[in-house]
Amino acid sequence: MKRNCFRECPLTILGKLSVVMVWACAVAMPPVALAKLPPQWTTLTGMFDATLAEDHVVGGSVALVEHGHMVARRDYGFADQANHKPVDGDTIFHWASNTKTLNAISIMQLRDRGLLTLNDRITRYLPELRAVHNPFGSMDDITLRMLMDHSAGFQPTTWPYKQGVAWEPFEPTTWQQLVAMMPYQEIAFMPGSQYSYSNPAWIYLARTLEILTGDQWENYIQKNVFAPIGMSRSYFGSTPYYLLPQRSHRYVVKRDENGKWNAIDYGADFDPGITIPNGGWNAPLADVVAYISFLTGSTGGNEALRQRYDAVLKRSTLDEMWQPQLPTSTEPDAPFMGLGFFLLTQSGRNIVGHTGGQGGFSTFFYFNRATGRGVVAAFNSAVTIEGEDHLYFSKIREQALKVLADVS
Repeated sequence: MKRNCFRECPLTILGKLSVVMVWACAVAMPPVALAKLPPQWTTLTGMFDATLAEDHVVGGSVALVEHGHMVARRDYGFADQANHKPVDGDTIFHWASNTKTLNAISIMQLRDRGLLTLNDRITRYLPELRAVHNPFGSMDDITLRMLMDHSAGFQPTTWPYKQGVAWEPFEPTTWQQLVAMMPYQEIAFMPGSQYSYSNPAWIYLARTLEILTGDQWENYIQKNVFAPIGMSRSYFGSTPYYLLPQRSHRYVVKRDENGKWNAIDYGADFDPGITIPNGGWNAPLADVVAYISFLTGSTGGNEALRQRYDAVLKRSTLDEMWQPQLPTSTEPDAPFMGLGFFLLTQSGRNIVGHTGGQGGFSTFFYFNRATGRGVVAAFNSAVTIEGEDHLYFSKIREQALKVLADVS
């Protein structure tokens, strides 16, 4: 595999150029430039190519965000290895569980509109869940808040019955399939007492939204999050035809019986089924940068943009979502769970974000609440080396957090 297909894109001052003219390098309205990139970012880009090459990753990209603008980007490898198509600023990745943050925002929108409260029982909207066995009490005791902070006690996986045969779906495809499984599920601990990551919880939240609004969840997010924020190339499900050339393929990297590493191409699109609300978002890095711009309130003094951001969700509501609910483990420096977002402390700095991994893709976004700096990264390869998954991912993520703690 050739490994010379990379590019780094620090932005220069572009003046009042049109959005079309700056698509290739960044999302920028207006574009900005840094006199000097943060030293920890320089360290990250310096290790980026070698780290991915060491773990046989096919392609990946990372971007630095300052006050809502992409100011630098590093691309590596191929979006489509067989056709030698490199990863670039237009490459579309699958953002997997980062989707949960969109779901959380949608629930808070309904809360702010008075359509629900976070203390509502989930069985008020989904009485089918009363079929789940709860040895700790009634299923009526589980609230929407518990689903949003992963403390409801639901199972981690949506579809725990995989046998690896060809006819199995990637994930459940209908609500009826989930309902059929409910009598065979059990709450794992006293609801509200501890953290335990759960994918099904987010399908239940999305189903609640659909009941209250009459909208399909994907359509609701398109209209009420993507459109007002300006995330014009974000979508769910199959890739729109005009974006197909930009969609990255996904790979599973394995060692064969001769010790040779092979990247198995599983194509571009796949069907997350009914699990889209917990992991179905597809987008180029530029759209995730736009998302961070919204989350950090980076309007550059643009009053119209501020009003649009506030219409999506008020700053006070976002601040509420970023209050610690439960620690994610008993480790002293363990992250906390907020409402749909992970909350970390890095060198005394408060960091917010999420990670995702599904179907061969691995992604993350994080930002520093105080400085407005963010880092966005996406990779198209699932790699297992000596029983350990995604070694490269942990290394890049660790360095990205140092970038966010860097005050220079």
